[in-house]
Amino acid sequence: MYGAAARIWETGGLMEYVILIIVIAVLAVVTGGWLLFLRPRRGRHAVSSAPAAPPVLTEPRPPAAPPQREEPAEAPAEAGEPQTTAAVIEVERPPPSAGRMVRLRSRLARSQSSVGSALLNLLSRDKLDDDTWDEMEEVLITADVGVVPARLMVEDLRTKVKVLGVRGPAEVRELLRNELLTQLGDEDRSLHTAPHGGLPAVVLMVGVNGTGKTTTCGKLARALIGDGQTVLLGAADTFRAAAADQLQTWGERVGAKTVRADREGADPASVAFEAVAEGIEGGVDAVIIDTAGRLHTKVGLMDELGKVKRVVEKKAPVDEVLLVLDATTGQNGLRQARVFAEVVDVTGIVLTKLDGTARGGIVIAVQRELGVPVKLVGLGEGPDDLAPFDPAAFVDAIVG
Repeated sequence: MYGAAARIWETGGLMEYVILIIVIAVLAVVTGGWLLFLRPRRGRHAVSSAPAAPPVLTEPRPPAAPPQREEPAEAPAEAGEPQTTAAVIEVERPPPSAGRMVRLRSRLARSQSSVGSALLNLLSRDKLDDDTWDEMEEVLITADVGVVPARLMVEDLRTKVKVLGVRGPAEVRELLRNELLTQLGDEDRSLHTAPHGGLPAVVLMVGVNGTGKTTTCGKLARALIGDGQTVLLGAADTFRAAAADQLQTWGERVGAKTVRADREGADPASVAFEAVAEGIEGGVDAVIIDTAGRLHTKVGLMDELGKVKRVVEKKAPVDEVLLVLDATTGQNGLRQARVFAEVVDVTGIVLTKLDGTARGGIVIAVQRELGVPVKLVGLGEGPDDLAPFDPAAFVDAIVG
């Protein structure tokens, strides 16, 4: 009996062990699956959260790194470097003015050769009758020489041809050349731009709108600097801010300072006075003052121009008053010249656009009308196309 009980107990105990093992195995499987299920999720949280912390701590540094790479301490040097380099590169050294008229003669010849060719053809005819001389006079008048000068030139040529018996092409060309040089005269065409008595030379640029006055100021500054002089520019055209900006640009290109008003419509006389004062203080050789373009028919504006000159002369004498005329305006330019000459005592003429459709006779006409020499001529739109007027080169360009 006890043996049977023992066997039953042993069998029951064994069953309990089996059941326990099965339970443990089930728990192990369940626990393992649970762990396997949760671990990837925790891993994902860890991966997503772990980098989240570093961005807060480390990613602000990378934005700070670029400024460190740019090195603010060196950045100013890099920013300053272009300025220094730009100053060296942008400030130009213009060529000297000597010989410009000769270099530009071919350009002048293209626009003036028609007049010379017409005159030479007429003078070379086998028969020089009254009709021929009348035609020659018409050619000169249409070339803007003017009626009176044209008539005098024809009379002189007629007399010389009759007395000298000139007939050959070379002789006719030389005869015409000498006659044109006689009409141009031998006036002093030098520009008074040298300092004197411890004061700079003062150049006042006047003229009507659209003649190229401001551009001529800039080109003249280039020419003087090319000849080794120091220049200061005065923007006394206070009615147009664009004129002051344009003049300042011309000055910056050649290293010349520009004195201008701080507002549009300021008193031009005060600007001109300040420019001369700064020129004296800075010890420059020449001060070039650009004035507002004004119609010669406006009495008030012309009186204001006279005021500018009088105010400037309280500081330093005005050495040159250059009247800028558009050579294409012909006889209308002469009417302008008369009025300006009465107000500001013009000392020289600047003829612009002489290389275009202009007829060269205006040179003779304006000199005869005013008794003032043509000192400068504009022969193109380039910065160095302003040249001292050379009568011989001008005549050679006409007659070929």
